[in-house]
Parts: sequence; structure tokens; C-alpha cells
Amino acid sequence: MLASTLMLIALLCAGVLIPVPYAEMSPGPTVNTLGNHQGEPVLQISGRKTYPTDGHLNMTTVRVTSVDFRMNLVEAVYGWLSRDSKVVPHDTLYPKGTTEEQSSQQNAEEFSQSQESAKVAALKQLDVPVKSWVIVSTVVKDSPAEGRLHAGDVIKAVDGHAVKQPSDVARFVTKHKAGQKVVFTVVPAKDQAAAEKAHKTATTTRDVAITTAASDDSGPKRAIVGISAGTDHTFPFSIDIKLADVGGPSAGLMFALGIYDKLTPGSLTGGRFVAGTGTIDDNGTVGPIGGVDMKTVGARGKGAQYFLTPADNCAEAAADKPSGLTLVKVKTIKDALGALKDIREGNTAALPKCTAKG
Repeated sequence: MLASTLMLIALLCAGVLIPVPYAEMSPGPTVNTLGNHQGEPVLQISGRKTYPTDGHLNMTTVRVTSVDFRMNLVEAVYGWLSRDSKVVPHDTLYPKGTTEEQSSQQNAEEFSQSQESAKVAALKQLDVPVKSWVIVSTVVKDSPAEGRLHAGDVIKAVDGHAVKQPSDVARFVTKHKAGQKVVFTVVPAKDQAAAEKAHKTATTTRDVAITTAASDDSGPKRAIVGISAGTDHTFPFSIDIKLADVGGPSAGLMFALGIYDKLTPGSLTGGRFVAGTGTIDDNGTVGPIGGVDMKTVGARGKGAQYFLTPADNCAEAAADKPSGLTLVKVKTIKDALGALKDIREGNTAALPKCTAKG
């Protein structure tokens, strides 16, 4: 008995002290995009007529352990046994070498981009024109572009070829071999900001010649300069999204629907409690996200009756669906608007529902 007791104590100590390469996901906060958060409206629109809303269009989140958190065996086992949490390999959430600062920066950038795309997608549904242009989104540290190009610079052309969309930049750069020069024609970020403030079009451009480097891909090497290109927009009126302590791109769909609801008469939800998730691009295409099973649990726990689910997440969500929650499959913002019409009219039999097959 003494030997068994000592062995049990040793095993318990090992379980508590020995770290395991796992991280935990659990349901995070869910916020009504039509309501207030920390005392102020989530969606603030000025310069355009808005309309009263009711019901819920809740964005959902997942709470994850931090990059530096090291789970022990006891915590891992508890997480595996709990329905309200999910234990996954640490590298699934944080690739090797990722720091807390890098993770936070990436989440913030993705969240900011999702807000911009949500605005564009909503306004396109309303046939409101939006001006767009290609910009330098980020500059990689110690890359050829560092100090030469800056985040926010508007890319007008590469080697004299007009740039219409972000993918054009990589296409023109990779026509070169590493060590060759590529010329960017840009509007500096400060000049673009000044023009926007004055409600004018920036006309000052400059040419920046950069010597390309070789990519560190495992396969064939590509010529790179060390930037990522994105899209920026000018909106005909002000749309601000006020939501602190949230990151990542997965709230895009629900932001877009909230904006659409505030800019159109009548209630989009018919007073129902609708939650959801999904990335969104400028054209209104809804993309998959991570942790959908944790988001459905969090949404249902707050009272959601319907959950707008990206089509590519349907099978995963349906595999462990909370009781009383209807999973609605959506591929585009147009699908979501059609589903909301069925919900507010009580035509729920027509809803495209998620199944175990997708």
C-alpha cells in the first residue's frame, strides 16, 4: 500500500509538473454587433441615415491559452474530458517560433482587415460606391523593402505596369530573378493620408527601386522584396467599429450584417437571436474559421437560436451541435441575408441547414 501510495503521488506530481505540447480552446465572449460594448455602440455610423434595429446579430469568439502558456498533463486530461473546451496541439494555434507579440500583431492586423472588408461587402450589397486601391500592408523586418517602402504606401505600378489588385504585385515582382531591381511607383502613405483628409485624390508619386532577394521556400526560389500587399478603401461616410480585446478575421460576416441592418429600414432579424461567424472578403464571400464548435457552445449559452455557419465549417459544427441551436449554412453575405429573411418570416423549413456531411 505504501509503495502504491508513493507511486500515485509521484504520478500526480509528474502530471502537474511535466508540461505537454498542447493548448486549450474554450468559448469566448459573444457580442451583439447591433448593441453596445463597454458603454458605446459597436457600430457607429455618421454621415448617412441609419434605422432602428432589434434582435441580435452576435459575433462569436474563442478564448485560447497564450503562446507562452505550458499546459500540464492534468490540465490536458481535464480539457479532453470537458465538453466546453478543446485541447489541440500547441503548434496548431502557434507555429514554432511564434512570439506573443507576433501573435497579437497578426490578430490585430487580421481583425482590422476584416472590418474593412465587412464595410465594403455591406456597402456593395447596398450599391453604395466604394473607392479602392492597393497598398503596402506590411514590410518584413530586415527585408530589401525595409526603409524603402512603408505600410500605407499606395502602389500605383510595378515596373511601369499598373497595379489593379494585390496579387498583381507578386506577379510582377516574381518575373524577376533574385538580385535584379524592381521599380515601385507609389504614393507615400503621408501624402495619401493628407489627400484623404482634404477629400482629394493624391497625385504625388515617386519611384522606388529595390533589389530583390531570394525567397526562403523549400522549393524553387522566388524573387521577393519583403512586403505584403493589401487593399485600402475610402468610404462615402463614416463607419467605425468599436470592439476592444478581439482579434482575428472571423467576425467579418457579422459586422457586415450589422452594418447592412443599420443602413436599411426594418429589422433584419425580426427580433430573433442570431449569432454566427465567418471571414468575409470585399465581394461578400464567407470563408471558414477555427474553433467553430467552441463558438456554437458560446452562442447557445448566451441564448442564440440560429447560428450562421460558413459552409466549409458545417460538418465540424454539426458533429457536436448544442441542443436548441439551428446551424444555417452560408457561402456569401447574400446567402446570409436570404437566411435572415426566412428566419424573420418564420419560414425556417427553407433554411439551408448544416449536416454531418457539410
